[in-house]
Amino acid sequence: MRPLVLRNVEIYGRAGLDARIDGGRVVAIGERLTGPAEDIDGRGGALIPGLIDHHIHLLATAAQARSVRLDEVRDAGGFEAALSRALAARPAGAWLRATGYHERMAGDLDRDVLDRLAPLHRLRVQHQTGSLWVLNSAALEEATARGAPAEAERDAQGRLTGRIWRGDAWLREQLGAEPPELAPLGRALASYGITGLTDTSATTDAKAAALLAEARRGGALPQRLTLMSAGPLAPAVDGGFDVGPVKVLLDDARLPDFDDFVARIQGARAQGRRVAVHCVTAGELAMTLAAFELAGARPGDRIEHGGVIPVEAIPALKRLGLTVVTQSAFVHERGDRYLAEVDPAEQADLYRCASLLAAGVPVAGSSDAPYASCDPWLGMRAAIERRTRAGQPIGQAERIAPARALELYLGDRDAPGGPARRIEAGAGADLCLLRVPLAAALAEPSAELVRATVVAGEVVSARD
Repeated sequence: MRPLVLRNVEIYGRAGLDARIDGGRVVAIGERLTGPAEDIDGRGGALIPGLIDHHIHLLATAAQARSVRLDEVRDAGGFEAALSRALAARPAGAWLRATGYHERMAGDLDRDVLDRLAPLHRLRVQHQTGSLWVLNSAALEEATARGAPAEAERDAQGRLTGRIWRGDAWLREQLGAEPPELAPLGRALASYGITGLTDTSATTDAKAAALLAEARRGGALPQRLTLMSAGPLAPAVDGGFDVGPVKVLLDDARLPDFDDFVARIQGARAQGRRVAVHCVTAGELAMTLAAFELAGARPGDRIEHGGVIPVEAIPALKRLGLTVVTQSAFVHERGDRYLAEVDPAEQADLYRCASLLAAGVPVAGSSDAPYASCDPWLGMRAAIERRTRAGQPIGQAERIAPARALELYLGDRDAPGGPARRIEAGAGADLCLLRVPLAAALAEPSAELVRATVVAGEVVSARD
């Protein structure tokens, strides 16, 4: 890898600087640096640390490319029309995967509802939360050929309803689907200035980890990678990924036995790992705080989402030293539904940011893709503006300044919510070059302002 010099860039407000990169690190910063190297003219744009998405599901996001997305569907007619268009393009018996469903579209789904919509195909529909798959009868017959899992719901007569809770790993094993292509996703993430990723999928096992490590090794995923898992996970021999916290999934309707939850935290400690708990509701958060109180919390333990955080819970988060990894983009993407469905008295609790930071709780930014956009600049804008798609304000007291919104994505993968990584001599060369000075970028955050992305000193995305 040849040395690289990024010329005429702005670094921490100082214009006209060059940054020399060699061996994957920044080796010098100054004016008119000399020496043989590949040059990139920064044209006065800001050079910032590369962004990190601290909560993403890579395989599920890549699989969206061959799925029908229902995010924009508003009613039953739109739901049926979206499925009909996709089914018409497929031969009888083919599979169709649809994602992003919510009950506001056409009520509760089961196999019988889907049979009426897709009598000739195998259809599976994922709920917007990612916690539920609903299969029609043809799909269910194939998936359960070797038996149904405990996660498969049954009616009072013992008949399978087609609803399978948290069944991603089981479905993947039963259906034997080809793994999704990761290179298009890797390119898209690089174009946003993302240089690091934490995949928070509880379903990650040795096979999924090997697949992601190979994508990282071969360049399909140029970003540095940390993987969570619900069970033990061996680190990659060649450093293809780092092992992150143990992921604990909670669902309000089926909360685990409290002692079992505490035992899972203790089991993570035995592996030398921290713990990240899926907490969307106030009930899930309350149980999590109680479990950490008993088992003990450690720096780096995480609350994933923090979808609802009552103000009374903030002191406990601070006292326990927990980090909240949030997704401000949900305020924009789902905010109109929140305004319609969430009690006005509780709307201030949704995806808190400013109040947590003011209390000294570490907060990091992320996408939760594929359940929201993987564009971090949209997440920043949502954290700054706190407005829905329709432009309605929601939780305005939780707005943060643009510079602080950017910092949500600049903490280390191993310490999300911690100090922003610095561009200085000796630091790793994971960088994002913008088209404009930083003040202009923060005034109108947009992925279109990313001109180049550098990981370990190598340019992985560039555009004029």
